[in-house]
Amino acid sequence: MRRTTFEHLPCPVAQALDLIGDSWNVLILREAFYGSTRFDQFLARLGIASNVLTRRLRALVDSGLLQRSQYNDHPPRYEYLLTESGRDLRPVLLTLLQWGQRHAGMASTAELVDTRSGQPVHIALVDADSGEPIGPQHQIHRREGDRLVPVHHRPQAALPHVDHA
Repeated sequence: MRRTTFEHLPCPVAQALDLIGDSWNVLILREAFYGSTRFDQFLARLGIASNVLTRRLRALVDSGLLQRSQYNDHPPRYEYLLTESGRDLRPVLLTLLQWGQRHAGMASTAELVDTRSGQPVHIALVDADSGEPIGPQHQIHRREGDRLVPVHHRPQAALPHVDHA
């Protein structure tokens, strides 16, 4: 079964989902961040069917998130390495890990830790220029010529005047 594509939607979230693909792809990327590079490692750690893994690895290579590199000639064997684009997903997966710990209802033994201090790290999104935490005052807008328009802005019909006297 072919999955739905979002290539027609002019939205960065939809485009990112098109590149990342499905849940298996996210878990394969997670394992790549944990250090897996070889087919057998992904297979053992994920419990995924080999034909599904083959298709997902190919899709991740095609999308530019992994690169395939031959490490053995006879028989030919390949490893799958994160590309720069794939490595750029690390904060997304770490944020998903933290969100899952808080909201998925499952106690987790996995946590992000500062290896220098041994202390847990709590992820917070901040503006890289100002250091200000991202909050409700930060809204997504789109450019229309020289103007910025809120993404969810819809022109509204004029509301009727109500006299409260």
